[in-house]
Amino acid sequence: MTCQETEGKVELNTTEKVAITAGRYLGKFRTMLKLTKKADYALMAMKHLADHAREGTGSASAKDVADSFGIPPEALAKILQRLAKAGLLQSQHGINGGYRLARAAHTISAFEVIQAIDGPLFITSCVTVRGECDQSDRCNIREPLRKVNESIEAVLKRIKISHMREEPETAETITAKASELVTIV
Repeated sequence: MTCQETEGKVELNTTEKVAITAGRYLGKFRTMLKLTKKADYALMAMKHLADHAREGTGSASAKDVADSFGIPPEALAKILQRLAKAGLLQSQHGINGGYRLARAAHTISAFEVIQAIDGPLFITSCVTVRGECDQSDRCNIREPLRKVNESIEAVLKRIKISHMREEPETAETITAKASELVTIV
């Protein structure tokens, strides 16, 4: 089973659901995988700018975006500059200036945004390019962790800025998601 888009929603396969579930629900017991505050702000800003584009209002200033979400303006300005440098945003100077998406929201992934802000996504040091640690010779979980890392990356690549919207969750859906288990072979 693979990820599919249905009515603007992304359908995930079982491994991808586990990766998201692990990040979302195990966080109650122990911080496992967490986006940085800068990445959170970047995703919020990108969604805001996508909404502006959809409504036909064009660009928005860093101050407008910061004020909309209570984000420190100096921090957001640096984040928006990084996103522009990565080619995800265009900046316009002048009286009607501000930032706007460089591409359509359905072509920009959450992975691209996170990578532009935080760099490569690795859940453990052994999944990095060098892939070495003190336990490399004895490690028995390297391959399963690599698979989890790849699943998380795949999910983030499939989630587009246009897909991001708040959907209320009930206690039943949270419990059902938290109880899903998958064995990585």
